[in-house]
Amino acid sequence: MKLTPFTLLCTTGLLAIFSSTISKSPVLPLFASHLGADPSGVGFVAAISAFTGVLFSIPAGLLADRFGKRKMLLASAVVFAAVPFSYLPVTSVPQLAAVRFVHGFATAIFIPVAMALVSDLFHADRGEKMGWFSTATLLGRFMAPVAGGAIIGASALNPASGFKTVYLVCGAAGVSALLLSLRLPDTGSTSAKRSWTETFDTFKAVASDRRIIITSAVEAAILFAYGTFETFLPLHAKSAGISPYQIGALLSAQIITLALSKPLMGGFSDRHGRRPQIFFGALIGAICIGLFAAFDSFAMMLAMSVAFGFSISVVTSATSAHIADISRREGRGSAMGILGSIMDIGHTTGPLAAGFVASWRGYPEAFLAAAAVLLIAGVVFAGLVGMRKG
Repeated sequence: MKLTPFTLLCTTGLLAIFSSTISKSPVLPLFASHLGADPSGVGFVAAISAFTGVLFSIPAGLLADRFGKRKMLLASAVVFAAVPFSYLPVTSVPQLAAVRFVHGFATAIFIPVAMALVSDLFHADRGEKMGWFSTATLLGRFMAPVAGGAIIGASALNPASGFKTVYLVCGAAGVSALLLSLRLPDTGSTSAKRSWTETFDTFKAVASDRRIIITSAVEAAILFAYGTFETFLPLHAKSAGISPYQIGALLSAQIITLALSKPLMGGFSDRHGRRPQIFFGALIGAICIGLFAAFDSFAMMLAMSVAFGFSISVVTSATSAHIADISRREGRGSAMGILGSIMDIGHTTGPLAAGFVASWRGYPEAFLAAAAVLLIAGVVFAGLVGMRKG
């Protein structure tokens, strides 16, 4: 069966993100602990690949503008295919941290460049197509912990064997992503013919566009809130007497809502404008994350989890499309790289900042702090970027 370029890209994205996610969830903390890491060491190993994303998303976008998006996607696919097998001989925590750092290059390159490629391939229905691509990656993100958990559970009597099996599966998915990426189309970009001076001039124009920076900051703010949610909701719910099974349902409901609604909300932004959707999505998200401070029943937390997942979909399905709309084709990789780097900062700092607040005041105040950050970002966006349809 001949796959369309978009279906091919979505399938590649699903396999790539499945490979990336199964390398860390739930195996990474277990493997790090098995190697002798203490809790702080586990946290360091878990954070280091995200740190790679913060550092390298912008250079990845710049290189995509210079050499072409297809070449950069192939480069990321090589990392997805090769690095998983480097976990197999690891015998110490520093070795594991080093492998995680290198593995982080794969997603740091792939996500912003793939989103830029989608925006090149589509215009009128750009938001909807970006939503479908995000849903494909979310499906990979959802499947990976289930598969990894099943493998580790089946190898409970021999944990070392289970870890190796997980990383072999991780490698197989990465190799599959590489094989599919070889069939990705060239969008016809002339970026490879441009000089470094032209590329840097385009990047400076993108980086100085306050609309791009502020829009990226809104996405960072909602991921700040999401990082707070995924880290501290389980602890808040546990303190309220909610069972581990129900806590899992709270987290899964949010992911499922996000995956199902993103293409719909992307299409909605195509028809009705991105800016109002970004603002009202941030407002809804701030209300939802703040209300977790007021509820301690499973039913109300489930309702808020679904509503918060929907708000993330409302915002993120419009932010990336809005940035693609206002950036020029030759600078779109840089624009998506800036978005990727800023949103990684938000996702990384959310649990850290909320952790300080929770230690000082408690879990409810951590949710309220996240709500305040998101509300401020939405208000700043409305004031400086505007609410005009577009």
